[in-house]
Amino acid sequence: MYFLEQLPGHYKADMWLGPRHLIPTVATQAQLIRKLVQAADAPVRRGLLGAGVAYGALLGWLYQDVGDIDRAGIWRTVALEMAHRSQNPQLISYALTNKAMLAVDLEDGRTVVDYAEAALADESKLCPKVRILALVHQAHGHSMLPVKDKDLVDRLLDQAADLVDLVDDEYSWGNACRRTPGYIDVQRATAYLRLGAHREAIALWDRVLGTAPESARRDNGVFWARQASALAAIPEPERVVHIVSTTASVVDGTGSVRLRRELKAIPRQATAWADTASGRELAEIVSRFN
Repeated sequence: MYFLEQLPGHYKADMWLGPRHLIPTVATQAQLIRKLVQAADAPVRRGLLGAGVAYGALLGWLYQDVGDIDRAGIWRTVALEMAHRSQNPQLISYALTNKAMLAVDLEDGRTVVDYAEAALADESKLCPKVRILALVHQAHGHSMLPVKDKDLVDRLLDQAADLVDLVDDEYSWGNACRRTPGYIDVQRATAYLRLGAHREAIALWDRVLGTAPESARRDNGVFWARQASALAAIPEPERVVHIVSTTASVVDGTGSVRLRRELKAIPRQATAWADTASGRELAEIVSRFN
């Protein structure tokens, strides 16, 4: 189908250009799919609903990355509704993991866990990729709860890791686990930062960073910012300032509010050295994002 053939290019453009340049194109296509769905008979309608889920999820992500949480929520819900209409368990679970992704940015750990567990309700019917997405979000949700259960987070991510080499479906959506080098290490390092396991997070980032292609500019910037947060807590002030100063330009190039938020959060880990020269330099760089 034409719309699904366009998705890989949209994903690549997102990683390099960020959301601002891509939203108009994807939004136009997503609206067109919705109109075609209303006019099509089955089974054509089923195929269009599948494409609609993929585009709704992508558009929800783009709005989430640009910081428009309201529109992100609308399109995540559109994707879930279309998934149910498609009657495809893979799409339904995928759409639920996308709702969990939005709840991560809202810092609502309990909601993340609920959506992730709902996505796994029919686990025996799910392909490995969808199970990976659900397990990863379940781990992130638990890393956000007041009780920091690192063992549980590790077990969930270990289960996801065991499935990565089994991903062999032809779905054009949700392929970050195949596309991102060290995908599970990225998820684990992100969760470890929330759990306060800073040295373990740094070790993982040291292993991951530098393996992603330069075309993944926005994602690389986010990963470097998370590395800097862990380094700020250790602390290693000079490395933090260097990372932040070199990553800051990616914000302007991509328009990613997600990356801006990651950079703005670093000073919270740097309170112990805020009054040093490095601390003041860090504050000055980060102040540009207010």
